[in-house]
Amino acid sequence: MIMISSKIKRFFNKKMDAVGIIEIILILVILIGLVLLFKTQITGIVTKAFDAITKGSDKIIK
Repeated sequence: MIMISSKIKRFFNKKMDAVGIIEIILILVILIGLVLLFKTQITGIVTKAFDAITKGSDKIIK
């Protein structure tokens, strides 16, 4: 945990120009927009995956 926090601190302590910060924010906004746009499809895929895992685990337990 300490290693991760120190790496994050080093990342943000480096001087970043305004363009770099704007690029990061723009990428985050696009990713969030895509997640919101495809929320139902993502939910369906995750639900199917967990259903398959649950069915598989039932076979292993029996």
